[in-house]
Amino acid sequence: MTLGPASTAEDIIKRLRTLGSDENIAGMARFGIAIETALGVSNVELRRVARLVKTDHARALALWNSGIREARLLAAFTVDPEALTLEAARQWADSCDSWEVVDTVADLLVGARLEAVLVPEFAADEREFVRRLAFAMIATAAVHLKNEPDATLLAWLPLIETHATDQRNFVKKAVNWALRQIGKRSPACHAPALALAEKLAASTDRAARWTGKDALRELTTGKVRQRLGLPESTSSIQA
Repeated sequence: MTLGPASTAEDIIKRLRTLGSDENIAGMARFGIAIETALGVSNVELRRVARLVKTDHARALALWNSGIREARLLAAFTVDPEALTLEAARQWADSCDSWEVVDTVADLLVGARLEAVLVPEFAADEREFVRRLAFAMIATAAVHLKNEPDATLLAWLPLIETHATDQRNFVKKAVNWALRQIGKRSPACHAPALALAEKLAASTDRAARWTGKDALRELTTGKVRQRLGLPESTSSIQA
């Protein structure tokens, strides 16, 4: 079967079923990826398929609704960001069941410029993967929204501080990721992010302390400070 822009969701899923392997599924499981619906298709292969089938918004929605891991990733790769509504974004967030899918959707939502509404909304949500999505969006925005004022990113530091005490692994790692990416964005972002990292590193809360110390390790490295044109670290907090 040759895939192209005219291929239906059913055509694509049928093709995906021929591309997977048990070896890939085992590898996904080792990285903590949910494999209950996985076909075992690599992300490299999924990107190749995405280039073949091109963008098709309605088809992407159908791929997502299949519930299949690979189809959902392909949906995020081939949906039209400009046509993605807040309602659809919330529906996708509701059904995210793996950190890998969450992080892929985060890229999409930032590309669709829905982060201003959805970051605070998703951060307030108690569900692990929805809250992770909020902080994955912050991390993505810090890297990719290069024309966005630094103040936009700095305004999310209080959210990072508030949820740094979330002990759940997938949330904790995303909160840490968001803090590090803000801190590496620019000299203006580095100092406030570093100050928060130092504050968290001194916390009595285990999750907050881990997030702070881990962020300090990266934000005080010579490589980061040199790239940002900053002097050598003077932090007294030991990671």
